[in-house]
Amino acid sequence: MVEGWPTPTATLVPTHGDWQSRNWLADDAGTVKVIDFGRAAMRPAGEDFERLAVREFLRVPGAEQAFLRGYGEDPREEDAWFRQRVRAAVAVAVWAFHVGDDCYEAEGHRMIAEALARTSTGAR
Repeated sequence: MVEGWPTPTATLVPTHGDWQSRNWLADDAGTVKVIDFGRAAMRPAGEDFERLAVREFLRVPGAEQAFLRGYGEDPREEDAWFRQRVRAAVAVAVWAFHVGDDCYEAEGHRMIAEALARTSTGAR
């Protein structure tokens, strides 16, 4: 499946690389600040949605819609988003296996299964 994927051009933007709630701090005034820029780089905008999609968006009802209201236009194009999710899932499982993190490896395998299950239903 991966061998047949196209290699389209992509618009790169500054991304955090680990965009999820554990890296957001809110002060008493409600101002949100972001920490941990160790993976920051120029990437397609959709890549910062990866971890949100497999954690916050699944666990917190309405989180995806609320995030998009603040973010603006959704940058995820259907086919590119599918490829991105598969790539991220495999990367999580492989990295976690390499470092011996069984829980995180299991999350990667769950992500792979969820992404591939959508191919059998035609949804991406």
